[in-house]
Amino acid sequence: MATAPTLLIDPFSARDTFETGNGKAGIYRLSKLEELGHTKVAALPYSIRVLLESCLRNCDGYTVTEDDVKKLANWTASRGVLAPGDSGVEVPFKPARVVLQDFTGVPCVVDLAAMRSAMQRLGGDPEKINPLVPVDLVIDHSVQVDYFASDTALDLNIELEFTRNRERYEFLRWGQEAFDNFRVVPPGTGIVHQVNLEYLAKCVFLLDDHAGKVALPDSLVGTDSHTTMIDGLGVVGWGVGGIEAEGVMLGQPIYMLMPEVVGMQLIGKLPAGATATDLVLTVTELLRKEKVVGKFVEFYGDGVSTMSLADRATIANMSPEYGATMGFFPIDEETLRYLRRTGRTEAEVELVERYTKEQGLFRTDDTPIPTFTKTVKLDLSTVVPSLAGPKRPQDRIALTDMKSTWKRDLDEVYGKRPGNGTPQGRWEGEGGQPAEPAASAVAEAAVAVADPGFDGVDIANNGETFPIQHGSVVIAAITSCTNTSNPSVMIAAGLVAKKAVEKGLTVPPHVKTSLAPGSRVVTDYFEKSGLDKYLDQIGFNTVGYGCTTCIGNSGPLPEPIANAVSEYDLVVSGVLSGNRNFEGRINPHVKANYLASPPLVVAYALAGTTDIDLTNEPVGTGKNGKPVMLADIWPTHTDVQSAVDSSVLPEMFQAQYDNVWAKNPKWNAIEVTGGELYEWNDASTYIQEPPFLVDLKPEVESIKPIMGARCLALLGDSVTTDHISPAGAIAKDSPAGKFLQAAGVEPRDFNSYGARRGNDRVMTRGTFANIRIRNQLAPGTEGGVTQHLPDGQEMSIYDAAMKYRDEKIPLVVLAGSEYGTGSSRDWAAKGAFLLGVRAVLAVSYERIHRSNLVMMGVLPLEFPGGETWESLGLTGKEIFDFPELNDNLKPRQSLKVIAKRTEGKPIEFSATVRIDTPVELDYYRNGGILQTVLRKLMKG
Repeated sequence: MATAPTLLIDPFSARDTFETGNGKAGIYRLSKLEELGHTKVAALPYSIRVLLESCLRNCDGYTVTEDDVKKLANWTASRGVLAPGDSGVEVPFKPARVVLQDFTGVPCVVDLAAMRSAMQRLGGDPEKINPLVPVDLVIDHSVQVDYFASDTALDLNIELEFTRNRERYEFLRWGQEAFDNFRVVPPGTGIVHQVNLEYLAKCVFLLDDHAGKVALPDSLVGTDSHTTMIDGLGVVGWGVGGIEAEGVMLGQPIYMLMPEVVGMQLIGKLPAGATATDLVLTVTELLRKEKVVGKFVEFYGDGVSTMSLADRATIANMSPEYGATMGFFPIDEETLRYLRRTGRTEAEVELVERYTKEQGLFRTDDTPIPTFTKTVKLDLSTVVPSLAGPKRPQDRIALTDMKSTWKRDLDEVYGKRPGNGTPQGRWEGEGGQPAEPAASAVAEAAVAVADPGFDGVDIANNGETFPIQHGSVVIAAITSCTNTSNPSVMIAAGLVAKKAVEKGLTVPPHVKTSLAPGSRVVTDYFEKSGLDKYLDQIGFNTVGYGCTTCIGNSGPLPEPIANAVSEYDLVVSGVLSGNRNFEGRINPHVKANYLASPPLVVAYALAGTTDIDLTNEPVGTGKNGKPVMLADIWPTHTDVQSAVDSSVLPEMFQAQYDNVWAKNPKWNAIEVTGGELYEWNDASTYIQEPPFLVDLKPEVESIKPIMGARCLALLGDSVTTDHISPAGAIAKDSPAGKFLQAAGVEPRDFNSYGARRGNDRVMTRGTFANIRIRNQLAPGTEGGVTQHLPDGQEMSIYDAAMKYRDEKIPLVVLAGSEYGTGSSRDWAAKGAFLLGVRAVLAVSYERIHRSNLVMMGVLPLEFPGGETWESLGLTGKEIFDFPELNDNLKPRQSLKVIAKRTEGKPIEFSATVRIDTPVELDYYRNGGILQTVLRKLMKG
């Protein structure tokens, strides 16, 4: 067996020292590369400089070569722009750390535990399976809004969270003890990205290398697509699939194509009345149109200096919504101010300032503007109050256009028209328990829904009777990492609540209100400012500290409302301060969902409907009987800034994050069992050993053609990872629901798909199970339904996949553009693989999902330029052959596809292999990244 090359150390002689303010430390100077003629540092985008420093510092002649450093140092505006058939320039990146959240983190830890079990079966040392870089997991995705609008909601939701997730939490407690370099932030602390921004991130780290202390830029990858929020702090980071993160944890570089860097120039400043949320929705709309998918976006210009760091973080957070790998703001004076405001020590801040200025990573308005692949310009003064929806975050709607857009969408998107009649039918319920409607009422409602005069239905619940209709807001949630990290919009929401209470406004009883702060610091500054009591009075009581409504943990609607919505097919609305509003994500009963700033969430909760023009119509009627307009309760910029300055204090951050790892007594009380190997329990419905590595052979098998494949799903454009692998509610009659019931789990204890990601048996059954997915192999249906071919029998996708498996028939998926948009959800790839999908043919892919498919051994292919499955005449009923698949496979090569029909000539075309790099090809050849790493560790 060949031996590894002799490792080089600092081949460019770039290691030097500098004064940190607290002694000397090492620095790998980028200026050394400029001295050697390899680059001009000032011309490089700041984000590229950070990648280059990582290459330079990690250059060992083996995992990172001298050629890798030179290639990246020679980045130019044209590098990274791929011509057809060009496999691109590949560069390695070794991030300093990894961040996980519990939905995606649990399967990561499950896979590590499975790798230890597999290593033992192969006769190796399980202790080799251990994170080699620091890993932090923040438990933030498990709290659900079951209780709301009460002082006891927080405690009751936390109690339910621990009851539901006991098995998962026991497993994570085991992992915390079993693995080195692995820390867990307990439940009830905050959202991972806000905890990262406020505490975990350092901007500059001091670590040890062969020559002592060395300073380096903080950088990371995370198993959540909104990891990009940290880019607002000048920290390079983005979301990856869990399996890719595991490779980094195990010492593997991320291999990526040389990125394009789009420069976005910001000028001016936000006008009165506009918020950071309005700005980010504008940026998202603009950059989606610029097609920045898979590219870096770096912000520059005088407008950057007018922005608070929290506003920058809001924009960086939504990089996945505009499709970029990241949205980066370089470190500057505002970064240093933020570090001080959030309680970092003066020594930490001084290290950041000295290092970044030494390294050319510190931005000022006077520093030269880097070279970019292309530039885009936005005048901040043109931003107006906005929402986005009803299905996608890039579909911005100016507040002034909201009513007309709602009416248009109600007709054109949902096939409904608001009427002029009176409410029809009635649902009665006591204590949240509905009474079944009389048959006559159902019949009357069926007529009424078809009648343009239908306005809705009366609801009786908890002693109140009220109407709901198309457009009624049934969920109003201040939620999500995007906005709850930003004191200006959170304080603005509190000020709107204060003025509303003073005017005598109340929230209608059909609105489920919730406030889920991104960290406990938010509660501290609400209490300090006195705004908490006003939010409580209108129902925005704190329900938990975590990612709730935005991830689908909105909890159930009151049963009378949910039943009426279903029975009368009402198009009701959700308004949330989140970043995602994809179909079926927020709540199964809420079809129309709109992203908005926290103060607008409060305003729409008060109005109770999206069928309103809040710029010209009153929000409600005050205690004096007079109409109250939005302008009457909207705070001024001065009001907001004054409250922020007096209420958001560094000592709050210091107090909340002091010994954060041990602050939750419920977490500390969980008993830990097991040693270096996890004791798998066949009876568990939460944690199971996944099958990926169970029968792993030490040697790699040949790549073989895929022949005789059938289409499992025929899909359109913008199919999201939520469509492929939902995170929310598990339907009682779904394959996953039936499986859980057969295992003795009652529907009330189903929890969510996200919470059950440690169990492949649930997740495979949940793949393509989103209630809104439309498989055109089963026209007229919604949900995970398909036809088994050739008999044409209609059944669930899972049942069909199992039938194909028994018949030994491989499967493919056909899709349109932007396949896999949305969250970095590795189960969207894992589940497809376990269903038997061996290839996906799509017009285009979102970056993370394409990568995840490769890392699971699923072949991503793109239709030839300009073609779709429709234009090629495919129906999904063909038999697909890929005869050219073999060991000679190359990145981004053309591959013949033959689609054989029952009648007529076969359809033949060439698809592009979207395995983009040689390393990805190695992953595919091994059957996935876990298999690749495990085999390397066995040999090494």
